[in-house]
Amino acid sequence: MKAIWNGQVLAESDDTVVIEGNHYFPVDAIKKEFFSGSSSNTVCAWKGTASYYNLNVGGKENPDAAWYYSEPKDAAKVIKNRIAFWKGVEVVN
Repeated sequence: MKAIWNGQVLAESDDTVVIEGNHYFPVDAIKKEFFSGSSSNTVCAWKGTASYYNLNVGGKENPDAAWYYSEPKDAAKVIKNRIAFWKGVEVVN
């Protein structure tokens, strides 16, 4: 699987976990140079608190377009150390 935005591959792995239609990539599969921290957080009742990354590619920013759960609840432990995407990021096989 590949996560692509603005013509750039952001993450690539054969080891994604799919939850609620989202592919969660291993943290070591991302190209860190395109990610910067965000102060945004959201809470999911069964997964826990999500934190976000902004994407920066080719001079364009996509705020909060990637998320992760640093301490997922027990029901979602399978996505610990994994990152998912939205906001126009294409995930393709």
